[in-house]
Amino acid sequence: MIKINFFGTNEFAKTILEGLIKSSDFEIATVFTMPDRPVGRKQVLQKSPVKILAEENGLKIEQPENLKNYSLLSAPYSLNIVCDYGIIIPKEILETPENGSINIHPSLLPLYRGASPIQSVLINGEKETGISIMLMDEKMDHGPVLAQKTFDINPNDTYNELHSKLALEAQILLNKTILKWVDNEIKPMEQSHTEATFCKEFKKEDGKINWNASALEIYNQYRGMINWPGVFTTLNGKRLKLIEIDILRDITTNDDEENLRDPCLPDRQASTPVGMTTVQENKIFVSCGDGNLIEILELQLEGKTQMNAKTFLNGNKDLDRTFLSS
Repeated sequence: MIKINFFGTNEFAKTILEGLIKSSDFEIATVFTMPDRPVGRKQVLQKSPVKILAEENGLKIEQPENLKNYSLLSAPYSLNIVCDYGIIIPKEILETPENGSINIHPSLLPLYRGASPIQSVLINGEKETGISIMLMDEKMDHGPVLAQKTFDINPNDTYNELHSKLALEAQILLNKTILKWVDNEIKPMEQSHTEATFCKEFKKEDGKINWNASALEIYNQYRGMINWPGVFTTLNGKRLKLIEIDILRDITTNDDEENLRDPCLPDRQASTPVGMTTVQENKIFVSCGDGNLIEILELQLEGKTQMNAKTFLNGNKDLDRTFLSS
C-alpha cells in the first residue's frame, strides 16, 4: 500500500482525495488543507471542502498558515499529492518522500500555467483542454509531466460543468499514474518551457462586460466567470449582475427559433446601438459590438433579489431601448 500525504483545499482537490480514499492501493497519512476562514457578514468560520471530507473519513488533518518552518518526516511516506492547495510548499517538503511530489493541473501543460486554467480556456474560447499530472519542482507548474489526457470542450460548457468533468477524469488518471510512477513504469517528460503560457488570478472587476466586444467574446466571458467573479454591467448607475445569458443572432432577421440559437455570425450588421436593450415577448436582448445579441435570462440588480427576465420586466417596464454601461 502506498502511503500518501495529501495537500489540497477546494472542490477540485476534494474530488481527487475521494478517489484516493476509495482505492485500496493508497493510505492517506495526513491531509494538509488551508485554515478555516471567516465567511459572510457574520464572519463564521468555514471549513474547506477537503477538510470536511477528511473529517468524514477520520483522517489526520493539518492546517498550517504556511509551511516555511514545517518539518515533514521522511519515513514512511512514499509520496506527496498536491492539488489546488493554496500555500507555497518549500523544496524540502517537496523532496522529502522517496517518490517526490505530484501535482494535478487542469490544463495541457505547458499551456495555461497558473491559478485559473479552467476559467481561462473558456474565456479564450478554446475547443480543448486537459489534465496534466506532473512532478513538482520549485517553480509554478514547471515540473516534468508524468501523464496527460486531452478533452474536448463543449461550446456551452460553463466553468462549473467543465470543472466537474475535469475533476472526475483527473481522479481516474491520477490513481493510474501513481501506481505506474511508483513501479518505475513512467519516464518523466520535460515540458517545453518556451511554449509556456500563463493565466492570472481574476479579480471582481474582471467580470465587467464590455458591450463593444463580440457576442461570442461576452458569452465566453460569462462561461468562464459564472462561478467567480460573475459577469455584470451597469443599469441606471446600479450594478446589474447577469446570472444566466445566452448568445443569439439579431432578432430582427425573422430567423426561426432554431436558427436564432446558432453560433453568432461575425458579418451580421448591428440593428441597434451597442449596449442598448431590446425587449420582445418578455425577453431581454442586448446588442453587442459585432451586431449580434446576448439574451439575458436571469439577472440581479444591486440591492434586489435574483429573478428571471419576465419577473424583472414586471418591475422595469421602461427597460426597452435602455443603454447598459460597459
